Amino acid sequence: MKKRFLISMGPSWLKKKKKSATEFALRSRIRSMFYHAYNSYLDHAFPYDELRPLTCDGQDTWGRHLLTEILGISIVDVLVQVLGNRTEFQRVASLLQDTVDFDIDVNASVFETNIRVVGGLLSAHLLSGRAGMELEPGWPCSGPLLRMAEDAAKKLLPAFETPSGMPYGTVNLLRGVNPSETPVTCTAGVGTFILEFASLSRLTGNQTYEDLARKALLALWETRSNIGLVGNHIDVVTQKWVAQDAGIGAGVDSYFEYLVKGSILLQDPSLLHMFHEYDRVIQNYTRFDDWYLWVQMHKGTVSMPVFQSLEAFWPGLQSLIGDLESAVRTFQNYYSVWRQFGGLPEFYSIPQGFTVDKREGYPLRPELIESAMYLYRATGDHLYLQLGLDALESIEKISRTPCGYASVKDLRDHQLDNRMESFFLAETIKYLYLLFDPTHFLHGGGAWEEGGGTTGRCVLGTGGYIFNTEAHPIDAAALYCCHRHDADQSEIRNILLASPSASSTGQSQSGSSSQSQSSMLRCPVQPFSSKLSVKGQVFTENN
Repeated sequence: MKKRFLISMGPSWLKKKKKSATEFALRSRIRSMFYHAYNSYLDHAFPYDELRPLTCDGQDTWGRHLLTEILGISIVDVLVQVLGNRTEFQRVASLLQDTVDFDIDVNASVFETNIRVVGGLLSAHLLSGRAGMELEPGWPCSGPLLRMAEDAAKKLLPAFETPSGMPYGTVNLLRGVNPSETPVTCTAGVGTFILEFASLSRLTGNQTYEDLARKALLALWETRSNIGLVGNHIDVVTQKWVAQDAGIGAGVDSYFEYLVKGSILLQDPSLLHMFHEYDRVIQNYTRFDDWYLWVQMHKGTVSMPVFQSLEAFWPGLQSLIGDLESAVRTFQNYYSVWRQFGGLPEFYSIPQGFTVDKREGYPLRPELIESAMYLYRATGDHLYLQLGLDALESIEKISRTPCGYASVKDLRDHQLDNRMESFFLAETIKYLYLLFDPTHFLHGGGAWEEGGGTTGRCVLGTGGYIFNTEAHPIDAAALYCCHRHDADQSEIRNILLASPSASSTGQSQSGSSSQSQSSMLRCPVQPFSSKLSVKGQVFTENN
């Protein structure tokens, strides 16, 4: 007999109290969750990579305490975003600057290092102004955390030295790519760089990173099948598909995510065009009754009729392109699984309506809560707050231990596993908090002004923040300000060189007139077109 687990206080619960008071109380509970988990790691596991919450100790999962550094980078932005704890943010950020060294003989995942380390450092850099840190002249286009992010990204560059431009999956941070390194990597490991690498390029003025990310994206785009799908794993040297299952879940997910978010962050219609082309064939071949199955990439025949918990990001992504009807229906399917078990199993058999053997666990992943946050912003429907409440109650009831929060090893009987993965702190708690804080500055509307470039001012936070796949927010306005600085200087130089008055007076391009025009042009208040970022949705000319 199937064991069912249901936590629900009913939709009327949220109506019994004033909405603001309820949200404030829930945010307080979520803060307490964070500190219980965070302090447990510091007290019982540091300097090991990961907390073991059942035995109150730590373990290395990456080797040589590498994740100790990554964990600090991954959660440092939570301290200022979610908790408003400027003191701890400043302490951790200073500690990172003093202790982190990427010149280490360690084999690291190119994908994980990018989304966690490069993304985390970029986010912390862009939030350091709000955190009250002392900013050097030229911030946000310069700064110690930005230089650290670039140092980390440089360690990944040897992985991109392939005939296709698609990166190897692993690189040694000291020695580069091992000669015996396998050329086979997952699709997400090729297509999940454009947010971090383009941000780095536009903040620093070094175009190398964005160019490499775009080259990898284009190579992946050109390898899609005749019916328009991509598989799960590819040989980056030969460009041959090794695993030919096509879907939206594990091994592929963040590739699609970065096409949409990259188009928003960079105002790039070509990336959105790629996604729309993929979405068209995904809807045609993999969608069944608002579930998304796995199919053979060349034939479109079903290969795995399962739902994976990682796929729960998809309704949130659909909301970003304005496809709300599909997003709502798919979210309801995924939410029904949560209500059945009190969490999302890693694999769920759609025909059988139950967990898949040896995939019954729930490691406290954030994806369904992430989608709820986006959909609540887009619709205002309290259903998504109810999911947040269910998630809060489930995690507290099932996973809380005296030393943190434990992953669920088996959702059928709620047996626990002796692990607390870092994404619980970096993502799950963050999205849960933001779901219940609709006026948070990360949702937009919190514009503020700060120094930008070598002269002038930047207006930041004007168009909302784009979250990378590890939930690190990136301020598109900062990218625009720094990127436009170089473009404006070039534009002014061209105007001056072509100006008859400049020629007749012999005024140099570095004169006072040049500086005056530069200040006026450099930092517009609203750097976005009207297409984007309204209540969490992206509106194009077609919708």
